[in-house]
Amino acid sequence: MIRKHTRRAVKAAFCISFGVAIVLGGLAAGTMSASAAQPTVVIGSKNFTEEYILGQLYKQALQAKGYKVGYHENIGSTEIIDKALTSNQINFYPEYTGTMLSVVFHNTKVYKSAAATYAAAKKAQQKRGFTLFAQTPFSDTDAMGTPTSTARKYGLKVVGDLKKVPGLSICALPEFQTRYAGLLGLKQAYGITKVNFVPLAGISVYAALDGGKCKVGDVFSTDPQLAGPKYTVLRDTKFIFGFQNVAPIVKKSLATTLGSKFQSTVDAVSAKLTGPAMIAMNKAVAIDKKQPAAVAKAFLKANHLI
Repeated sequence: MIRKHTRRAVKAAFCISFGVAIVLGGLAAGTMSASAAQPTVVIGSKNFTEEYILGQLYKQALQAKGYKVGYHENIGSTEIIDKALTSNQINFYPEYTGTMLSVVFHNTKVYKSAAATYAAAKKAQQKRGFTLFAQTPFSDTDAMGTPTSTARKYGLKVVGDLKKVPGLSICALPEFQTRYAGLLGLKQAYGITKVNFVPLAGISVYAALDGGKCKVGDVFSTDPQLAGPKYTVLRDTKFIFGFQNVAPIVKKSLATTLGSKFQSTVDAVSAKLTGPAMIAMNKAVAIDKKQPAAVAKAFLKANHLI
Protein backbone atom coordinates (compact mmCIF):
# COMPACT_ATOMS: atom_id res chain seq x y z
CA MET A 1 0.00 0.00 0.00
CA ILE A 2 1.37 2.65 -1.37
CA ARG A 3 1.30 3.61 1.47
CA LYS A 4 2.17 10.65 4.81
CA HIS A 5 -0.30 12.72 5.74
CA THR A 6 -1.29 13.21 9.42
CA ARG A 7 -1.46 9.47 9.69
CA ARG A 8 1.75 9.08 7.80
CA ALA A 9 3.98 11.69 9.43
CA VAL A 10 7.36 10.37 8.43
CA LYS A 11 11.08 10.72 8.27
CA ALA A 12 11.22 8.98 4.93
CA ALA A 13 13.63 11.47 3.42
CA PHE A 14 16.14 10.63 6.14
CA CYS A 15 15.68 6.93 5.53
CA ILE A 16 16.10 7.26 1.78
CA SER A 17 19.11 9.53 2.01
CA PHE A 18 21.11 7.56 4.51
CA GLY A 19 19.89 4.03 3.84
CA VAL A 20 18.68 1.18 5.94
CA ALA A 21 22.07 0.22 7.33
CA ILE A 22 22.54 3.63 8.95
CA VAL A 23 18.91 3.99 10.01
CA LEU A 24 19.18 0.75 11.92
CA GLY A 25 22.80 1.22 12.94
CA GLY A 26 24.78 -1.95 13.37
CA LEU A 27 21.75 -4.04 14.23
CA ALA A 28 22.12 -6.92 11.81
CA ALA A 29 23.37 -10.28 13.02
CA GLY A 30 24.27 -8.89 16.42
CA THR A 31 20.65 -8.50 17.40
CA MET A 32 20.15 -12.22 17.87
CA SER A 33 20.47 -13.66 21.33
CA ALA A 34 23.41 -15.88 22.14
CA SER A 35 20.90 -18.41 23.36
CA ALA A 36 19.88 -20.65 20.48
CA ALA A 37 16.70 -21.54 22.37
CA GLN A 38 15.50 -17.96 22.52
CA PRO A 39 16.47 -15.77 19.59
CA THR A 40 15.40 -12.14 19.64
CA VAL A 41 12.33 -11.18 17.66
CA VAL A 42 13.52 -8.04 15.88
CA ILE A 43 10.39 -6.13 14.86
CA GLY A 44 10.44 -3.29 12.37
CA SER A 45 7.68 -0.88 11.43
CA LYS A 46 7.12 1.28 8.38
CA ASN A 47 6.85 5.04 8.29
CA PHE A 48 3.32 6.00 9.27
CA THR A 49 0.99 6.04 12.25
CA GLU A 50 -0.86 2.80 11.65
CA GLU A 51 2.42 0.91 11.41
CA TYR A 52 3.67 2.47 14.63
CA ILE A 53 0.56 1.13 16.34
CA LEU A 54 0.88 -2.31 14.77
CA GLY A 55 4.53 -2.55 15.73
CA GLN A 56 3.74 -1.68 19.33
CA LEU A 57 0.86 -4.16 19.46
CA TYR A 58 3.03 -7.10 18.41
CA LYS A 59 6.00 -5.92 20.47
CA GLN A 60 4.10 -5.56 23.72
CA ALA A 61 2.11 -8.76 23.30
CA LEU A 62 5.28 -10.78 22.73
CA GLN A 63 7.13 -9.13 25.59
CA ALA A 64 4.23 -9.92 27.91
CA LYS A 65 4.69 -13.61 27.05
CA GLY A 66 8.40 -13.48 27.85
CA TYR A 67 9.87 -13.26 24.35
CA LYS A 68 12.99 -11.21 23.74
CA VAL A 69 12.03 -8.36 21.45
CA GLY A 70 13.99 -5.67 19.64
CA TYR A 71 11.96 -2.87 18.09
CA HIS A 72 12.87 -0.40 15.34
CA GLU A 73 10.17 2.09 14.42
CA ASN A 74 9.79 4.26 11.32
CA ILE A 75 12.29 2.41 9.13
CA GLY A 76 10.71 3.64 5.91
CA SER A 77 8.55 2.59 2.97
CA THR A 78 8.06 -1.01 1.83
CA GLU A 79 11.01 -0.68 -0.53
CA ILE A 80 13.27 0.30 2.37
CA ILE A 81 11.99 -2.00 5.11
CA ASP A 82 12.09 -5.01 2.80
CA LYS A 83 15.83 -4.44 2.42
CA ALA A 84 16.14 -4.41 6.20
CA LEU A 85 14.28 -7.72 6.29
CA THR A 86 16.29 -9.47 3.61
CA SER A 87 19.59 -8.24 5.06
CA ASN A 88 18.71 -9.72 8.49
CA GLN A 89 18.52 -6.37 10.25
CA ILE A 90 14.97 -7.27 11.27
CA ASN A 91 13.19 -10.61 11.17
CA PHE A 92 9.53 -9.57 11.64
CA TYR A 93 7.35 -6.74 10.42
CA PRO A 94 3.66 -6.14 9.62
CA GLU A 95 2.96 -5.62 5.93
CA TYR A 96 -0.09 -5.26 3.69
CA THR A 97 -0.68 -8.31 1.50
CA GLY A 98 -1.45 -6.48 -1.71
CA THR A 99 1.57 -4.24 -1.22
CA MET A 100 3.80 -7.29 -0.81
CA LEU A 101 2.69 -8.56 -4.19
CA SER A 102 2.76 -5.32 -6.14
CA VAL A 103 5.79 -3.61 -4.60
CA VAL A 104 8.08 -6.43 -3.49
CA PHE A 105 7.24 -9.04 -6.13
CA HIS A 106 6.01 -6.71 -8.91
CA ASN A 107 2.86 -8.79 -9.26
CA THR A 108 -0.03 -6.68 -10.52
CA LYS A 109 -2.51 -9.51 -11.02
CA VAL A 110 -6.04 -8.70 -9.85
CA TYR A 111 -7.06 -11.13 -7.10
CA LYS A 112 -10.73 -11.74 -6.35
CA SER A 113 -10.52 -11.98 -2.58
CA ALA A 114 -8.45 -11.20 0.49
CA ALA A 115 -7.81 -14.92 0.95
CA ALA A 116 -6.42 -15.30 -2.58
CA THR A 117 -4.21 -12.26 -2.12
CA TYR A 118 -2.88 -13.64 1.17
CA ALA A 119 -2.20 -17.09 -0.33
CA ALA A 120 -0.25 -15.60 -3.23
CA ALA A 121 1.78 -13.34 -0.94
CA LYS A 122 2.60 -16.20 1.45
CA LYS A 123 3.72 -18.45 -1.38
CA ALA A 124 5.99 -15.72 -2.73
CA GLN A 125 7.50 -15.01 0.70
CA GLN A 126 8.16 -18.67 1.40
CA LYS A 127 10.32 -18.94 -1.70
CA ARG A 128 12.79 -16.51 -0.17
CA GLY A 129 12.88 -17.85 3.38
CA PHE A 130 9.99 -16.05 5.08
CA THR A 131 6.47 -16.95 6.08
CA LEU A 132 3.28 -15.07 6.86
CA PHE A 133 1.35 -15.45 10.07
CA ALA A 134 -2.44 -14.99 10.04
CA GLN A 135 -3.79 -11.85 8.39
CA THR A 136 -5.94 -9.27 10.14
CA PRO A 137 -9.69 -8.89 9.60
CA PHE A 138 -9.16 -5.24 8.63
CA SER A 139 -7.88 -4.12 5.26
CA ASP A 140 -6.35 -0.68 4.75
CA THR A 141 -6.25 0.16 1.08
CA ASP A 142 -4.91 3.18 -0.72
CA ALA A 143 -7.72 5.18 -2.28
CA MET A 144 -8.29 8.32 -4.26
CA GLY A 145 -9.90 10.85 -1.94
CA THR A 146 -11.07 14.35 -2.58
CA PRO A 147 -13.03 17.05 -0.74
CA THR A 148 -16.73 16.31 -1.18
CA SER A 149 -17.14 19.78 -2.66
CA THR A 150 -14.68 18.87 -5.41
CA ALA A 151 -16.41 15.52 -6.03
CA ARG A 152 -19.73 17.31 -6.47
CA LYS A 153 -18.25 19.98 -8.70
CA TYR A 154 -16.85 17.48 -11.22
CA GLY A 155 -19.25 14.59 -10.68
CA LEU A 156 -16.64 12.25 -9.25
CA LYS A 157 -17.78 8.80 -8.09
CA VAL A 158 -15.21 6.32 -9.41
CA VAL A 159 -11.48 6.60 -10.07
CA GLY A 160 -12.05 6.69 -13.83
CA ASP A 161 -13.96 9.95 -13.38
CA LEU A 162 -10.66 11.70 -12.67
CA LYS A 163 -10.28 12.11 -16.43
CA LYS A 164 -12.97 14.78 -16.17
CA VAL A 165 -10.95 16.95 -13.80
CA PRO A 166 -9.17 19.84 -15.58
CA GLY A 167 -5.64 20.40 -14.30
CA LEU A 168 -5.77 17.19 -12.26
CA SER A 169 -3.32 17.27 -9.36
CA ILE A 170 -2.71 14.35 -7.00
CA CYS A 171 -0.77 14.56 -3.76
CA ALA A 172 0.83 11.51 -2.17
CA LEU A 173 4.06 10.20 -0.73
CA PRO A 174 6.91 10.09 -3.27
CA GLU A 175 6.71 6.30 -3.80
CA PHE A 176 3.17 6.66 -5.18
CA GLN A 177 4.73 8.03 -8.34
CA THR A 178 6.45 4.74 -9.24
CA ARG A 179 4.01 2.11 -7.97
CA TYR A 180 1.26 0.23 -9.79
CA ALA A 181 -0.98 1.03 -6.83
CA GLY A 182 -0.28 4.62 -7.75
CA LEU A 183 0.41 6.62 -10.89
CA LEU A 184 1.41 3.55 -12.92
CA GLY A 185 -1.92 1.86 -12.24
CA LEU A 186 -3.84 5.06 -12.92
CA LYS A 187 -2.13 5.24 -16.30
CA GLN A 188 -2.19 1.56 -17.29
CA ALA A 189 -5.59 0.54 -15.93
CA TYR A 190 -7.53 3.80 -16.18
CA GLY A 191 -5.73 5.69 -18.93
CA ILE A 192 -5.23 8.69 -16.66
CA THR A 193 -2.06 10.27 -18.01
CA LYS A 194 -2.38 14.00 -17.44
CA VAL A 195 -1.50 14.39 -13.78
CA ASN A 196 0.40 17.02 -11.85
CA PHE A 197 1.98 14.95 -9.07
CA VAL A 198 2.54 16.74 -5.76
CA PRO A 199 4.86 14.77 -3.43
CA LEU A 200 4.06 15.16 0.25
CA ALA A 201 6.77 16.16 2.67
CA GLY A 202 6.01 17.26 6.21
CA ILE A 203 2.33 17.88 5.53
CA SER A 204 -0.69 15.58 5.74
CA VAL A 205 -2.68 14.68 2.65
CA TYR A 206 -5.74 16.25 4.27
CA ALA A 207 -3.92 19.50 4.96
CA ALA A 208 -2.79 19.50 1.34
CA LEU A 209 -6.35 18.95 0.10
CA ASP A 210 -7.79 21.56 2.43
CA GLY A 211 -5.09 24.04 1.44
CA GLY A 212 -5.76 23.63 -2.26
CA LYS A 213 -2.32 22.17 -2.99
CA CYS A 214 -3.99 19.35 -4.93
CA LYS A 215 -7.48 18.30 -5.98
CA VAL A 216 -7.12 14.61 -5.17
CA GLY A 217 -5.02 12.77 -2.60
CA ASP A 218 -3.80 9.27 -1.84
CA VAL A 219 -5.80 8.49 1.31
CA PHE A 220 -6.21 5.26 3.24
CA SER A 221 -9.39 3.44 4.12
CA THR A 222 -8.70 3.37 7.87
CA ASP A 223 -8.05 7.11 8.09
CA PRO A 224 -10.31 8.54 10.82
CA GLN A 225 -10.74 11.70 8.74
CA LEU A 226 -12.92 9.71 6.32
CA ALA A 227 -15.57 8.95 8.94
CA GLY A 228 -17.40 12.23 8.27
CA PRO A 229 -18.87 13.80 5.11
CA LYS A 230 -16.02 16.21 4.43
CA TYR A 231 -14.17 13.90 2.02
CA THR A 232 -15.30 11.53 -0.71
CA VAL A 233 -13.48 8.31 -1.61
CA LEU A 234 -13.68 7.28 -5.27
CA ARG A 235 -14.51 3.65 -6.03
CA ASP A 236 -11.64 1.66 -7.54
CA THR A 237 -13.45 -0.29 -10.27
CA LYS A 238 -10.19 -1.69 -11.74
CA PHE A 239 -8.91 -2.87 -8.33
CA ILE A 240 -5.46 -1.34 -8.77
CA PHE A 241 -5.21 -0.91 -5.00
CA GLY A 242 -6.15 -4.52 -4.29
CA PHE A 243 -6.78 -6.18 -0.93
CA GLN A 244 -4.61 -4.86 1.87
CA ASN A 245 -5.05 -6.96 4.99
CA VAL A 246 -2.05 -6.93 7.30
CA ALA A 247 0.04 -10.06 7.83
CA PRO A 248 3.27 -10.21 9.84
CA ILE A 249 6.21 -11.34 7.71
CA VAL A 250 8.44 -13.60 9.80
CA LYS A 251 11.74 -15.27 9.01
CA LYS A 252 11.11 -19.01 8.68
CA SER A 253 13.99 -20.00 10.93
CA LEU A 254 12.70 -17.72 13.68
CA ALA A 255 9.18 -19.13 13.41
CA THR A 256 10.52 -22.68 13.53
CA THR A 257 12.76 -22.05 16.53
CA LEU A 258 10.12 -20.26 18.61
CA GLY A 259 7.35 -22.65 17.62
CA SER A 260 3.57 -22.66 17.74
CA LYS A 261 3.17 -20.60 20.93
CA PHE A 262 5.05 -17.74 19.28
CA GLN A 263 2.73 -17.79 16.29
CA SER A 264 -0.39 -18.16 18.42
CA THR A 265 0.62 -15.08 20.43
CA VAL A 266 0.99 -13.04 17.25
CA ASP A 267 -2.15 -14.46 15.64
CA ALA A 268 -4.21 -13.64 18.74
CA VAL A 269 -3.34 -9.96 18.30
CA SER A 270 -4.06 -9.98 14.57
CA ALA A 271 -7.46 -11.61 15.12
CA LYS A 272 -8.65 -8.61 17.16
CA LEU A 273 -7.71 -6.00 14.58
CA THR A 274 -11.02 -5.19 12.94
CA GLY A 275 -11.66 -2.12 10.84
CA PRO A 276 -13.43 -0.16 13.60
CA ALA A 277 -10.69 -1.07 16.10
CA MET A 278 -7.95 0.14 13.77
CA ILE A 279 -9.76 3.35 12.89
CA ALA A 280 -10.26 4.09 16.59
CA MET A 281 -6.58 3.54 17.36
CA ASN A 282 -5.50 5.64 14.37
CA LYS A 283 -7.77 8.44 15.59
CA ALA A 284 -6.33 8.23 19.08
CA VAL A 285 -2.81 8.78 17.71
CA ALA A 286 -3.31 10.95 14.62
CA ILE A 287 -6.04 13.25 15.90
CA ASP A 288 -6.07 12.96 19.70
CA LYS A 289 -2.25 13.00 19.79
CA LYS A 290 -1.78 10.01 22.07
CA GLN A 291 1.39 7.93 21.91
CA PRO A 292 1.26 4.71 19.83
CA ALA A 293 2.72 2.71 22.72
CA ALA A 294 0.01 3.89 25.11
CA VAL A 295 -2.79 3.26 22.62
CA ALA A 296 -1.47 -0.23 21.87
CA LYS A 297 -1.16 -1.05 25.57
CA ALA A 298 -4.73 0.03 26.29
CA PHE A 299 -6.05 -2.07 23.38
CA LEU A 300 -4.10 -5.16 24.44
CA LYS A 301 -5.29 -4.85 28.03
CA ALA A 302 -8.91 -4.36 26.98
CA ASN A 303 -8.72 -7.51 24.90
CA HIS A 304 -6.90 -9.53 27.60
CA LEU A 305 -3.82 -9.98 25.40
CA ILE A 306 -1.39 -8.73 28.08
